[in-house]
Amino acid sequence: MKKFVYPAFVLLGIVWGSNFIFMKWATETISPLQTVLLRVLFGFVPVLILALSRCALKWSHARYAHHFLVMSLLATTFYYLAFAKGAALLPSGIAGMLSGAIPLFSFMTACLFLQQEQINRLSVAGLIIGFVGVLLIARPWSSNGDGIDINGVVYMIGGSLSLGCSFVYAKRFLVNKDLSPLALSTYQIGLALLVLVFTTDLQGIERISNNPRALAGLVFGLGILGTGVAYILYYFLVQHLGAIRASGVTYIPPVVAMGISALLVHEPLHINDLLALVCIIAGVYILQLGKSTQSRPSTSPSS
Repeated sequence: MKKFVYPAFVLLGIVWGSNFIFMKWATETISPLQTVLLRVLFGFVPVLILALSRCALKWSHARYAHHFLVMSLLATTFYYLAFAKGAALLPSGIAGMLSGAIPLFSFMTACLFLQQEQINRLSVAGLIIGFVGVLLIARPWSSNGDGIDINGVVYMIGGSLSLGCSFVYAKRFLVNKDLSPLALSTYQIGLALLVLVFTTDLQGIERISNNPRALAGLVFGLGILGTGVAYILYYFLVQHLGAIRASGVTYIPPVVAMGISALLVHEPLHINDLLALVCIIAGVYILQLGKSTQSRPSTSPSS
């Protein structure tokens, strides 16, 4: 299975990076909430099939249902909805670049709520450089923002914060439970689907069938690949590479999203956007260097 690790690594980065153009197409036809409902529906099917085939689901897990519900809101419903709203308001490449800042927000929320996460000079430098990249995209000093809708940037930041809070919540309440990542994913996506079914206005959702490009992108790109297969690939990588090395996949989606934006759909690209992308990726890299430096003493043998 090891020979599939690095192809899976690249494939996951491409799948995540292509999500933003599919969200853009879908939200041009139906609402962001309807887009999220259909994405979760089609993504839930492959995850459920795999979980049932692996006998990963147990009745004893029901006692953690309240934790699964919180995770479904933070790491699926709110996160997907905020990104769908952001993608609707921003060029897909810009939305994809902002998604590269997810590790920055995850680390920030971990520092606020988890005592074991400590800040050092490298992590501070990484956060500052990464957030400079976010500011270069938002351009709050410009009256028109060069066509960048500040509300879209806020939605992307909100989605990143929601996902960051989900990592903190999982680490605090679920990491020591007898739960496989596959089981947690199944419960999380399944409960998100239930919440969305009861909260989504379905009026006009059938319009997606009139746009074959948006429909195919939503069903296969966002749903089956971007949600279902992506969860499976990610946990496959975590199993074979470990969480830290697997997290390196987050460098790929912003580059893929920008490439699709510039080369395939010909969205405008400014020098500030390229500089912002470099800052975000460099900030995340320096941040991870800081975390690895911090963890070295605890992993080395005691003298």
